[in-house]
Amino acid sequence: MPQKNDVPITNASLGSIRGQMDWAEVRQREGKSQPTVLDAFAGAGGFSLGFQLAGAEIIGGIERDAWAAETFSFNHPGAKVLVKDIELISDDEILQLFGNSAPTVVVGGPPCQGFSVCRRQDAGDPSDPRNSLFEEFVRLGRLLSPQLMVMENVPNLLKAYTAAGEPVIDIICRELQALGYHTYYDVLQAVDYGIPQIRKRLFVIASTRPLSNPFPAPTHRVSSEPSSMFMRLGQTPTLWEAISDLPTINAGGGAAEMEYGIGPQNAYQSEMRRNSPKVFNHTAMKHSKRMVERFAAMRCGDSVTDVPDHLKPFARNGNGAISEKVYDQNNRKMHPDRPCHTIPAAFYANFVHPFSNRNFTPREGARLQSFPDWYVFKGKPTVVSQKLLAREERWSEKFLCQYNQIGNAVPPLLAKAVAHNLLETIQKADDAVPLYQRMA
Repeated sequence: MPQKNDVPITNASLGSIRGQMDWAEVRQREGKSQPTVLDAFAGAGGFSLGFQLAGAEIIGGIERDAWAAETFSFNHPGAKVLVKDIELISDDEILQLFGNSAPTVVVGGPPCQGFSVCRRQDAGDPSDPRNSLFEEFVRLGRLLSPQLMVMENVPNLLKAYTAAGEPVIDIICRELQALGYHTYYDVLQAVDYGIPQIRKRLFVIASTRPLSNPFPAPTHRVSSEPSSMFMRLGQTPTLWEAISDLPTINAGGGAAEMEYGIGPQNAYQSEMRRNSPKVFNHTAMKHSKRMVERFAAMRCGDSVTDVPDHLKPFARNGNGAISEKVYDQNNRKMHPDRPCHTIPAAFYANFVHPFSNRNFTPREGARLQSFPDWYVFKGKPTVVSQKLLAREERWSEKFLCQYNQIGNAVPPLLAKAVAHNLLETIQKADDAVPLYQRMA
C-alpha cells in the first residue's frame, strides 16, 4: 500500500541545508562512484540541480521546449539533453542514449490529469493517469530500472479521482509497484527547507528497497512560528532577506549581466552568490507611467483591486473606460518581511516589488525559488500571449520564457533536501550490508 509519511525530526537531520554533510565528497574519499540522474520533463533543470547539489551527477535530460532545454544544457554541460516530445522517443532511442550507463535515479514532473491535457483525444477516461504523460515516466522506469524514481507534482493531485471514483494517487503508486518498487508520497512545504517562498509540492518516491525515512525532516521554520526546545531549526529567509542585495533598478531597467554593487547581507545571499561573478537575468519589465503610479499607490498586501478607481486597468477596447473585470491575484505587492507567495509560471504579472514600483525580475524570482546566481536562464525574458504567437505563426518565439521556466521549476533547495535524504539513506543501507554480500 502507498504510504504517507510524517517523519519525526532526528538529531541527524537538524540544522540548515547549507550545513549538511557534503555527501559527494564523502563518497569520493571512500572511492565510491556518484549516483547518476536522468531528468524527464526536465524544464530549466531545478529538480536536477537539487540532486546535483546533493552530490549526484546529472547525465541527461528530456525536454521538448527549446528555450528550457537550452537553459538545462547551459547549466548542465555534461548531460545529454534530448530536445523532443517524450512520446515521440522510441524505446530503442532511450536505450541507445542511456541504456549503457543507466541512471541510478530518474526524476520528473509528468503532467497528470486535471493539471494538463491528456496525450490523446480518444484516450478514454481523462482523469486516469494511465492515459496521461505519467505513463511515459513509468516507461523510463521499465526500460532503465533505476534504483529510485522521484516524481513531483501539485498537491491537488491527492484530491483527484477517476470517473470510477478511484484516487489517482493510488493508481500512480500501483503502476510503480508493478515494476517492483516500494512507493511513498507526501506533500512538502518549501519554507520548511529554507526557501523564502510559500510553496507546497507533492513528491512520490519509488525505491527498489524499502525506506524507513523516505522524506526529509524540516530544517527551517518561519520566524513567526513558535520554536521548540526539541527542534533547533534554522530561520527561513524573508522575501527581502532573499533579494535585498541585488542591484536596485526601476521599471525597464537592469541588464542580462550586471555587477553586484554591494556585498551579501546574510547567509542566504552568500549561498546564492557563491561561484557567481555577476548578476544574470536581472531585467525589469517596462511599465507605463500609469502602471508605475498604480504600483506606487499600493501598500504591501494590496493588489490591483485595492488601488483608487482612476488607476485600475482600462477595459479592452473600452475607449478609456475602467474594466469591470479586475483580478485580485494580479499585481499584488509583496510583504518584504515574510516569505513570498507561490511563484507561478506567469509571475511577471502576479507580484509587485515591495519597494520598487515594478514587477519582479527573472533573477528576483530565481532567488525566491532558490536558484543560485550562477544559474543562467536562456530564451527571452518574456513573450506575448501564446495564442497570439500561434495566430501570427511566430513559431520561433512560442517557447517558455525565462519567467515561465523559473515559475515552473522545482525549487533546487527543496529538491536538494529530498535528494540528500534519499542518497544518504541508501548509503547507510549499503554500508550496513556485509562486504561478502556486496561482493556476491
